[in-house]
Amino acid sequence: MKIDAHQHFWQVERGDYGWLTSDLGVLYRDYGPEDLSPLLQRCDVEGTVLVQAAPTLAETEFLIRLAEQSDFVKGVVGWVDFESLDVVTNIERLATSVHLVGLRPMIQDIKDIDWMLKPQLNPAFEALIAADLTFDALVFPKHLSNLQKLLVRYPSMRVVIDHGAKPRIANQHFDAWAADMNVLANNTDAYCKLSGLITEAAIDWQAEDLDPYIDHLISSFGTDRLIWGSDWPVLNLAGNYKDWYDLAQRYFKDPNTKRQVFGGNACRAYKL
Repeated sequence: MKIDAHQHFWQVERGDYGWLTSDLGVLYRDYGPEDLSPLLQRCDVEGTVLVQAAPTLAETEFLIRLAEQSDFVKGVVGWVDFESLDVVTNIERLATSVHLVGLRPMIQDIKDIDWMLKPQLNPAFEALIAADLTFDALVFPKHLSNLQKLLVRYPSMRVVIDHGAKPRIANQHFDAWAADMNVLANNTDAYCKLSGLITEAAIDWQAEDLDPYIDHLISSFGTDRLIWGSDWPVLNLAGNYKDWYDLAQRYFKDPNTKRQVFGGNACRAYKL
């Protein structure tokens, strides 16, 4: 099965998307299954992983309801408050849904760079592991050193790094990011998403701007731990679904490799 391992839906009127403001133009509207379905069909993508976009339990429950009504959503990566006194109860309750496959705290928006290592988060990580869920790491390059420490602390936790850790492609920042990603790849079992890169590039990006970053992700994580995702509809800020799909396809020539990166690895990482 061909899988898009990272896409979003939202309804603006729900009001819990603090980042979603009118100045974002094309993003400031509702996006639902009816908008994505024709794009999937055009690329022969059969299933998706629907990822949270708001730090609320209500949005996670909203996404689970959408998954229950959709033929193509194969899993939901939701959100819980890792610092809540009710975090274990919340994780156990949400995990009763067959659609919930992972959790994603929005680390990129948390000011404390050491947040993920706080001892009081241990119950949340332990409950996530006990529920057999996957941890989506929404991080920037500055978080990679701490992410490695977290993965060493929880070696049995399945982890997927979102968007290649968002390298600053527009500024051509490469060396430090590349070194940290290589260390993570070599010393942990983490997966990494090949997604979200065109929105990190300059507004007039060209394919060759992405080459060193994608090549490094392939060489570091290999084709057995790299997972393609669209990051739709966020990608509409810098391109479109079909163009990103076609560009990513060009990096993988072998049919077996394509099956892994564009589906098989996502199925393993999220136990779809």
